[in-house]
Amino acid sequence: MPNDGINMADAAHEIDTNPTKSFYDRISKAYDLIADSSEHTAREKGLELLAAAPGQKVLEIGFGTGHSAVALAKAVGAAGRVYGIDISAGMLAVARRHIAEEGVADRVELSLGDARQLAFADGHFDGVFTSFTLELFDDADIPRVLAEVRRVLRPAGRLGVVAMSRVKNENVMTDIYVWLHRHFPHFVDCRPIDVAAWLKPAGFTIDRQEKMAIWSLPVAMAVASKGHAGT
Repeated sequence: MPNDGINMADAAHEIDTNPTKSFYDRISKAYDLIADSSEHTAREKGLELLAAAPGQKVLEIGFGTGHSAVALAKAVGAAGRVYGIDISAGMLAVARRHIAEEGVADRVELSLGDARQLAFADGHFDGVFTSFTLELFDDADIPRVLAEVRRVLRPAGRLGVVAMSRVKNENVMTDIYVWLHRHFPHFVDCRPIDVAAWLKPAGFTIDRQEKMAIWSLPVAMAVASKGHAGT
């Protein structure tokens, strides 16, 4: 498995000291009250677009409190398998409780991990899903994450992304949000991104993309196929 210059011990230390991890650890028990009431519609639409099928193996990057993992587990059925990684131990504890309560723990495996170096073999998954997570990564790390996603997807695999959207001159509220993220990153932890502009250079072909708004902020939901690198 390629490591792209990342030392596992260094990566683990970076996760432990990551302010994003600390932030989500602190809010994990209240996250559904804080954010899920507004995010769930976009997340559910993204899952609908990904259309996980019975018997498939699917990875979720940034599983949060486990709602998507539960939905994916129900979609892939008893013959399928869902894996999830997140950097927050607090979110992991909440998600595991949620999954157990929903009766799908037998087909879901969650762990702490670094999306820049996925601990899975090449071509292991039929699908990868990430919701309100890709925009948490620095610009320098997004290509690394997408390269790892592409590596672990099977040739016919698909990637589903739900993210706050930023396209030039799209929405003045987006510009305000970006400014807040730049100046107050500990309070506004993510920033809108141009999903298509990141996916295409990473070797993905966008099959379908839709948009909606949350509190006047654009959100993109995209499903992309694993194409040829550089296309």
